[in-house]
Amino acid sequence: MQKVRVKLRKQADNSYDILIGSGLLSKVPSDLKKSKLGNKYAIITDTNVEKLYAKDFLRNFVMNRLDTYLLRFNAGEQQKNRQTKAYLEDELIDFNFTRDSVVIALGGGVVGDIAGFVAATFNRGIPYVQVPTTLLAMVDSSIGGKVAIDHPLGKNLVGAFHQPKKVFIDLDILKTLPKREILNGLAEIIKHAVIADKEFFGFLDKNMEKILSADSKLMEKTIKRACEIKARVVEADEKESGLRKILNFGHTIGHAVEALTNFQISHGEAVSIGMVKEAQLAKELKLISQKDVDKIKAILEKAGASTKLPIGIRHKDIIKKTLLDKKVRGGKVEYSLPLRIGKVKHGIPVPDKIVSKVIK
Repeated sequence: MQKVRVKLRKQADNSYDILIGSGLLSKVPSDLKKSKLGNKYAIITDTNVEKLYAKDFLRNFVMNRLDTYLLRFNAGEQQKNRQTKAYLEDELIDFNFTRDSVVIALGGGVVGDIAGFVAATFNRGIPYVQVPTTLLAMVDSSIGGKVAIDHPLGKNLVGAFHQPKKVFIDLDILKTLPKREILNGLAEIIKHAVIADKEFFGFLDKNMEKILSADSKLMEKTIKRACEIKARVVEADEKESGLRKILNFGHTIGHAVEALTNFQISHGEAVSIGMVKEAQLAKELKLISQKDVDKIKAILEKAGASTKLPIGIRHKDIIKKTLLDKKVRGGKVEYSLPLRIGKVKHGIPVPDKIVSKVIK
């Protein structure tokens, strides 16, 4: 037997800035022009965001003399699929996009996920920029480079790791969001506090009423801290081989709930339910005190988030769905469970009988 070894040591700097402030939407084109990321730009958005922001956003690119095209798809989690990805790729090819092009994700988590995945695979990978338009996307999906589409059997089952070149968080957008979208993002912000920062948890609990009213100073501080927590975790474990798994707290059961309701409830609501149920799993395993479980449930209820499973969802269905989760190893579901507020442990297998007991 003959052997030829291919020696590849990847040394790449995937660092990027998260910019947080007011009026950033209008500054994106000039910033990208200075950075010289590419020669052609594709703004990918959905039909909801198109009505609110896309026209002015595109106009600013044209005013900066940037070769830019607007691509849109129908809004909704149900559109985060292979068909939409193929459609966007066909559009890029039809408009003669090449490797010196840049994708700009203008929208919430669905837009960011699918636009990022298109960028990750088009011409074997081109740069992309995140411009999140929901609180949830601002503090979670726009950071960390996890991009994906859903499969009929589960959420985000087909995807990649592809870090953005920059993230622009425009605080002015928060003024246009309905209350439900604020609640949606708050669930993830609370999750960040539970997994990594007890003091931040206390800050959220103390200031929840003002945060819910979208107080600008408090929201800026809240978003910045949430972004810092996720950034530090991603820095330590970019490809989710270890520590980054703590970010999955609430998501194993949460993703199952989303799928079982055919995405009729929002991601934030599902994660909120998932956090409560997974905290209860931790209590059954004697990992966390009942007092901390009660605190997690109470702060979510104070934020107006759901904490109870929708009627009709059975424990057997949830267990079946969790077995299709990306976090399954050796046929067993691995949970990230809280030990106390501010500390979470990942990679914990939970017997089905305990999951059934908590769901029931």
